[in-house]
Amino acid sequence: MQGEGRDGGRKPAVPSQIGIIGGGYAGMAAAVELAARGVSVTVFESAKQLGGRARGVVHNDTQLDNGQHLLLGCYRETLRLIEMVGGNVEQDFLRLPLQLDLHGHFTLHAPRLPAPLHLLVALASAEGLSWAERLKAARFMLGLRLSGFRLKQDCTVAELLAQRGQDDDLAFKFWEPLTIAALNTPIDQASAQVLLNVLRDALDRRRADSDMLLPRLDFTALFPQRAARFVTEHGGAVHLSCGVERITPIEGGFELETPLGVQRFSQVVCAAPPVVAARLLRPLPELAAAVAQIEALQHQPIYTVYLQYPAETRLPSHPQGVRRCVPGGSAATLPQPMLGLHQRISQWLFDKGMIAGQHGLIASVISAEGKHQGWSHTELAARVTAELHEEFGFPSQPLWHQVIAEKRATFCCAPNLARPDQRTALPGLFLAGDYTAGDYPATLEGAVMSGVRCASLCLPERK
Repeated sequence: MQGEGRDGGRKPAVPSQIGIIGGGYAGMAAAVELAARGVSVTVFESAKQLGGRARGVVHNDTQLDNGQHLLLGCYRETLRLIEMVGGNVEQDFLRLPLQLDLHGHFTLHAPRLPAPLHLLVALASAEGLSWAERLKAARFMLGLRLSGFRLKQDCTVAELLAQRGQDDDLAFKFWEPLTIAALNTPIDQASAQVLLNVLRDALDRRRADSDMLLPRLDFTALFPQRAARFVTEHGGAVHLSCGVERITPIEGGFELETPLGVQRFSQVVCAAPPVVAARLLRPLPELAAAVAQIEALQHQPIYTVYLQYPAETRLPSHPQGVRRCVPGGSAATLPQPMLGLHQRISQWLFDKGMIAGQHGLIASVISAEGKHQGWSHTELAARVTAELHEEFGFPSQPLWHQVIAEKRATFCCAPNLARPDQRTALPGLFLAGDYTAGDYPATLEGAVMSGVRCASLCLPERK
């Protein structure tokens, strides 16, 4: 049987195989789902390693991530696939009950009670809020629950907070850090409905859904690397440093132009980053609407500042509860594995010694846009170092620093944002990625869910 290409030439029929463009969490989720169903898949990744915007990197012989991420207990699809490819969630993560701690200003710790009682008790006992503010926050959450976490009309988080009587101090200490952490978008730009989707899944079902999971492995090793092994063991292939340059529809499928030559597939999942996806889809007139949606997306950055301190530095407890660094003893540590700072450059601090045994290594995460974008990496690292010295008594100079700036880390999760669907106007061509249509913001779970959906669309008869 012969197929006719767009140039009018006759081309052989396409075998029943699926090509996947991109080896990040979305692409590898699609690959694993398809491989598990006995489908032959080939993954093309342009980088030298898998993971996309959640990947491992090495600096000074130290394993880092290109950005410090965490998962929630409600990220069921991500956790399911990690275990499917050989991971062990309880070993691969440090699991913490829901907590929000802005050092010296606000503390909320959820007890091990059924949801949503655990949150209401946590709000009632939160430190740093007045009783009136705690009551306002609890009423707000109960009102959201009664409405099924659905708004009649989407608006910004800031607008919703004003409508529901959440005052400025409560917003600064609780809702703003929560929104930035969940959506990586400032509250005056962030979609209230998307935030409610996350709150619904994390806080209103099972208590464990709100648990915070801090990975002990780098993000390439955590899932994509294991997924690649799973795919190859099931007869598929994963090619690194092998990006796709062109997608050409032909009868019965598609041709992908790659460094390995032209490859033919019956179906294709494009799981490339938005900028790359738009470039690949732009020559296809049928996909003009999807390209317009992708190009309309605004983006937000995430900066991660890694600081390595001497492993022999320790932080004993001061009689008044203030912890100060002194020479000798064990590694430099924070009071807890994950800690927020209030109205500082650093928003969240992660103690990699407590989390992954990398003693003396601290990761400072700065989400969304801000003045830090105008500073050099050296200046940013110096300012973060000064904050750690002032807040905790860490040494005035680390052994080394590394700043990783993902300037297009996530899409700006604005109200009523039009996001492209996984199913495109070209039958057999699908889009995967955290930016595609879904309830979630740009999270690993959103990426994985899109990949799983694409796999299901590839095999509708097997849903």
